[in-house]
Amino acid sequence: MNLPDYIRGVIFDLDGTLLDSLGVWGEIDERFLAMRGIEFPPDYTANVGTMEFRQAAEYTIERFGLSDSPEQIMQEWTDMAVDAYATELKLKPRAKEVLTELKARGIKLAVATSSITDMCLPALRNNGVLHLFDAVVTTREIGKGKTFPDVYLAAAQRLGVSPSCCAVCEDLLRAVITAKNAGFYTVGVYDKHSLSGVEEIKAVANDFVSFD
Repeated sequence: MNLPDYIRGVIFDLDGTLLDSLGVWGEIDERFLAMRGIEFPPDYTANVGTMEFRQAAEYTIERFGLSDSPEQIMQEWTDMAVDAYATELKLKPRAKEVLTELKARGIKLAVATSSITDMCLPALRNNGVLHLFDAVVTTREIGKGKTFPDVYLAAAQRLGVSPSCCAVCEDLLRAVITAKNAGFYTVGVYDKHSLSGVEEIKAVANDFVSFD
């Protein structure tokens, strides 16, 4: 991955950027709604993808008028996803190569994810790349989703790198916009599950790459 010489740290999104996982989340979302007799809206997974876990649960309750509590929904989602993250989900084909190359160049690496720790750490460990990261930050820990820059700012702080010398790699348009507005160098990442936003991401991001 080509980056400007001044970049000292890179923050990666997990789902859809490093992990080929958005298809799994789409399946979970569809099953979750089907069990409640609700037809799956095509915009739903993309909408909740930038949200903190609890925020996504609250959004789901409000959008579909559910009687479940946020805690019940979060636990149900976790139960459906945790095994897949720990044992099944794979990195995109070139992701490990890119991470290893950046690390060898002395660039600090972080993950900023909307997934919870019980999912993201086992997935990184199972794919043999957890040791490459200097920090892993979740939106649940921060308390705000990726329409706010807080998770990226926290990751940069833990790397000891200012946003102006740090890149953010994301596959969703709204997350790219958030990071760019916060002063980060932004890299849009191709994902086959987010094709509708590719041209918009290319127009906003400083660079666009594929790890497939």
